[in-house]
This record gives sequence, C-alpha cells and structure tokens, in this order.
Amino acid sequence: MKLFAFWKEATPNGRRALIAASLGWMLDGFDVMLFALVLKDLLVHFSMSPAQGGILAALALVASAAGGIGFGMIADRFGRTRALILSVLMYSVFTAACGFATEIWHLAIFRILLGLGFGGEWASGAALVAETWPARHRGKALGLMQSTWAIGFALASVAYWLIAPTFGWRAVFFVGILPALLTLWIRRSVEEPEVWRQTRGEARVPLSTIMRGPLGRITLVLALMNAFTLFAYWGFNTWVPSYLKAAGGEGGVGLGTGASTILLVAMQVGTWFGYVTFGFVSDAIGRKRTYVAYLLLAAVLVFLYTSVRIPLVLLVLGPITAFFATGHFSGFGAVSAELYPTAVRARAQGLTYNIGRIASAAAPWIVGGLVTSHGYGVALSIAAAAFLAAAACWFWIPETNPAFTNSP
Repeated sequence: MKLFAFWKEATPNGRRALIAASLGWMLDGFDVMLFALVLKDLLVHFSMSPAQGGILAALALVASAAGGIGFGMIADRFGRTRALILSVLMYSVFTAACGFATEIWHLAIFRILLGLGFGGEWASGAALVAETWPARHRGKALGLMQSTWAIGFALASVAYWLIAPTFGWRAVFFVGILPALLTLWIRRSVEEPEVWRQTRGEARVPLSTIMRGPLGRITLVLALMNAFTLFAYWGFNTWVPSYLKAAGGEGGVGLGTGASTILLVAMQVGTWFGYVTFGFVSDAIGRKRTYVAYLLLAAVLVFLYTSVRIPLVLLVLGPITAFFATGHFSGFGAVSAELYPTAVRARAQGLTYNIGRIASAAAPWIVGGLVTSHGYGVALSIAAAAFLAAAACWFWIPETNPAFTNSP
C-alpha cells in the first residue's frame, strides 16, 4: 500500500527499533491498565474508598515520573536498548507481584516499583525510534509506536473479561509477567542508533542546559502542556471502567462486565486510529496545528461522553472521543525529539513527559474524591477543562516539523 510506503524507507534496524519500542509500549499499556480494570474488585476486596483507590493509581504515576527521568539518564549514558530492556522487566515483574498482595501497603509498594519501569519505557523507546527514523517520517513512526498503547489496553480488557470471572483479580495481575519475554528478542535483534553511538564518546552535556535560556522556557511549557493532557487522560481513563459498571444511583451507566468490555474495546479502536492518524497529519500539516485541533475536539467530546448514560450512544461516541482525547499523545515524542539535541534527548524527553506525570498523579485521587461527593458525571468532566488548558499552552510552543520550519 502506498500509504505505508514510508516503512520501506527506514533502515532494517530502524524497523526493528520501531517494533521493539511499539511492543514494549503496547505491553506497558496492557500491564498498567490491568489496574484500572480490577480497581472496582480491589475496592471491595480491601474495603477501600474510591479516593484510596485513586491514591494507589497516583503512586504509580508519581513513580513513573521518577522512572522516566532516571531511565532517560540511563538511555543517554548506556544506550536506548539497554534502558528499554530494563524498564520492560521492571513493569512486568512488579505487575505480576500485585497478584500476591494481601495488604493495601503491599499494593502500594508494587505499584511504585512497576511505575518506575512504566515511566522508563516511553523515554527510552521514544528516543530509540526518533533516532532511527528519517525526519520526514518521524511523526508516522512515533504515531505507530504510540498506537500500540490502545492495543495493549484492549488486550487488557479482554484478559480481564476472560480471566477475572473464573480465576479472580489476582490471576489478572499474574498475566502481567508476559511482557518480560519481549526483552529476549530486543537484546538479540535491536542495535543502538548510529547517532547515539557517534555522540557517546563526546563530553556529556549536563541536564541543566535544557533548564536555561530559550530551551528552559520550552521545557517549562512542554512539561505544563503534558501535565494537563496526562491529568485529563488518567483522570478519565482510570475511572471509565468503574463509571460504566457503577449503578445509576452512583451516577454510572450500570453495565455488566461483558457490555462494559465491549465499550472499552470499542474506545481503543478509536484510540488506535487517533494515534496513527496524528502521525500522518502532523507530518503533512505540522505538529502544532494538529496538536491544537485534537486537544480542542477532545475537550468537547469528553464533556459529551461524561454527560451520556445511554449504552448505544456511548458505543458510538466512545471511539470518536478516544480518537481525539488520546491520539495527540503520538505527537509528543516527535515534538520533544525535534527540540532537543542528541546528547540530552532521552533525558529531556523523560523530564518533560514525566514532570507532567507528577502533576497528573493527582488526577485519579481528585476524580475519585469527586466521584464520592458529586458522582461520576461531574468527576469525569474535569478532563475536558484540562484539555482546554493544554491547548492554550501551544501559544508558547513552536512548530517543530522540519518541513514547516527552517530546520535541516
């Protein structure tokens, strides 16, 4: 197909790098979203309130911020593939460990440790793909990588549906060990990017360089924009499974496990197309215009989704909402890669992406508290306001697509 002719223009290692990063991100999404799917079961088993459940979700997000920054340092110093392997191992092992938890504090510890690996995978994977693909196709490649998160989420939904009713929530977590097998192939098949190898022997560039002058302002605004988008994402997606299953008296839709699984999988279809489409559109018309359009439409659609209780309408609206509300994440890897030099790229990407995660870590807790006091509709609708705030940040972020700038 002509649409995917760009695949042939990459080097063999570039294609393998994209496959490795994509599978890592897909299985990252699979492991992380298992928690959202079993959250309602955990509330019952451990006699937790929604706010306490939100705190557990927040712990992983805070840890992922530290993991993203830490693994960014590892990736810049020791290599993108080594950092990718270690991060996948961490989130796999400690997701499975959650299945052994007998106390809330056990869950808290395992969530923190898996969060470190969860945050590290994106920083190392995004740098690996950005440095092995030509600039004219970078948006498409990173869009494909990001799109696999939706596949991971959908697979997690199916796994929960197949496993939880018969074997319980512990068995759902045990499945999370499977991504560890991916590291065997990465170690054998994926080489470090040539551009990284060429700069490895040079004097190390201190991270402080991205905190000063023009780059410092860019770093601040990128982190702020990402904080708003991640706040919206985690505030909305952590509680959507519970929203679909909660009774009408609680402000939910009142669906069973099977029906809610269908709606969640349908949303991930929209998410996948949103991720992939963003890469093609941003390569064609620019990162900035595409980003702003997705964010504004996301604000409108999320508000509509949280105002509806009719399952058939949600089935139709869900994929469209997810298309815009998550598709924009495909652009962050390209934008941040195009703003920072190679020697500091992974650290800068990890820092700007994961400072946003620190701020967004409050989202599951805040939304959980609002669920208790105001119901799901009001609680989930705050994601729409966060998307609007993220769109406003683009007033200070420049266009980065080389085809629309004077960059080489």
